[in-house]
Amino acid sequence: MIKFIANLFKKKPQTVENILIYPEGKRYYKDSHIIRKNLIDEDALKIMHRLTKFNHKAFLVGGGVRDILLGKKPKDFDIATSATPNQIKNIFNNCRIIGKRFKIVHVMFKGKIIEVSTFRSLPDHRLGKQTEDKDYLLRRDNNYGTAKEDAARRDFTINSLYYDPRNDSIIDFVGGFDDIKNKVLKVIGNPDVSFKEDPVRMLRAVKFQTLHGLTLDKETKLGIKKNRLELEKASSSRMLEEYNKIFRTWHAAEIFNGLAENHLLDVLFKEALDVSKKNPSWQKDFLESNIGKRLVIADRMLQEREELTSIIFFALIFCDLINDALEKDKNKQNMIHSIKTAIDPICARMEIPKKDKERLIKIYASQKRFFKTEENNPTHNEVFRKKDFFYEAFMVYKINALADKQEQAIQSAFFWEISTRNRPKPSQRMIHNEAGAGERERFRSFRNERSERGERSERGERKPKRFNKPSHTPKENSNNHHSNKLEKIERIEKLEEKIPFKDTEDKPQQVVKQPVEEKGDTLQPKDGKPFKRNKYRNRFRRYGNKSKKPQSDSQSSENSGNNAASKEANP
Repeated sequence: MIKFIANLFKKKPQTVENILIYPEGKRYYKDSHIIRKNLIDEDALKIMHRLTKFNHKAFLVGGGVRDILLGKKPKDFDIATSATPNQIKNIFNNCRIIGKRFKIVHVMFKGKIIEVSTFRSLPDHRLGKQTEDKDYLLRRDNNYGTAKEDAARRDFTINSLYYDPRNDSIIDFVGGFDDIKNKVLKVIGNPDVSFKEDPVRMLRAVKFQTLHGLTLDKETKLGIKKNRLELEKASSSRMLEEYNKIFRTWHAAEIFNGLAENHLLDVLFKEALDVSKKNPSWQKDFLESNIGKRLVIADRMLQEREELTSIIFFALIFCDLINDALEKDKNKQNMIHSIKTAIDPICARMEIPKKDKERLIKIYASQKRFFKTEENNPTHNEVFRKKDFFYEAFMVYKINALADKQEQAIQSAFFWEISTRNRPKPSQRMIHNEAGAGERERFRSFRNERSERGERSERGERKPKRFNKPSHTPKENSNNHHSNKLEKIERIEKLEEKIPFKDTEDKPQQVVKQPVEEKGDTLQPKDGKPFKRNKYRNRFRRYGNKSKKPQSDSQSSENSGNNAASKEANP
């Protein structure tokens, strides 16, 4: 009798059917939901059709189904199938297998990647006796199973709906369809075990709550608070990937506010929250803290189509930590050493890559440079603007200035933002007053010199050649230098007097009568004017066509007459 009563109160072993609400799967057909094939990516439909053609089950699962049911546009489409990764690779040529902990297949198309995963079975500890002290962290999960087991091992009920394209139906094993209608976020199975298996699920729960306007289930909320320290065991690469997704949502401030309310932010960024923790109610008033104000401005800039990287967001979060370190070490000259010692612990714990850490140090070290506008030294500003970290450092400086409402910092930020545009060169700007007088005087002298040169050419005079002044003259010949130069000029002038000038206006023009033959080979020039001789003829022949030999004056005159005759004969 005692054994019978003990067996009644004894916990039964956990099975897949005990975890699932609908073990056989409840189907919602086309009349009950809003999912249509025109809302699904064509390539995803092709993958599912091809897998079913090879006798494999294939469903659309995860965020694609959830977002369409919530009335939002899906960002990606994930597919779950009964085919193993190697079988998928044999079916598709444009795919690759990735991952060690979870082996999945990426089917690659032009400009996008569709993720295909195999049905997985429940971990062994889910079916056995569960203890609180045991480590349930999943390090490998490549045991394949059925669609029913795959639904039981997922994180939340809203992510565990399967869309079957063959008959446009939704298969629900865990009650996720009703949870989406009621805007409730629930964990599948025991929240304590689920969060220990994958601590990143706590971060994702708060993110889904904020982005989709859901309310956390009571058990889920208690499980997050109880197991928040499990986040320290999470994979750093997965955490950084999740941070990057949060920063790209345009709602990072709201998500961080939810993390603060659920006691997760103190675990994730405990080194950077010393200033915020001075306020006893900082978790409720997170958006009024320094970090909250910066994130609000950053989200607003993203909505205004500004480009912000994840390094900028990390720099905004770590700003209070760096400012405290710089205030303590005011007397020390090595500012970079102070920044590095302050940022090393949190970067080591979060396993931020070395190149990103060095970039953060450059950003913090260059913040004081933005106060120096140096309008008189544009070259210094140009050199600073060409630094590879300038844009990220400037955006951090601008966001801090707007968050702190410092008028001087805002004016400096405005100067640097305007100065990034191309300004005209000083020689191209408008000239005023004294500078204009000098420019006008130079132009006037140039115009006079040009007119004198024209008058000299009309008179038939030639300007004497200029001789280069020697760079150095010895002291012995310094007295005779100018006299020698004058003698050379006089000698040249005497030679020029002997040279007769040709083709000038002073020389009277003579009409050249050319005989006209009967055949019309040559013609007399029009109006009785002679053909003028081209004084640059020899020069053009010398440089224009080197293959031809220079002709004599008689030959050239004959050729010119023949050309003119042929032109008049054949107009």
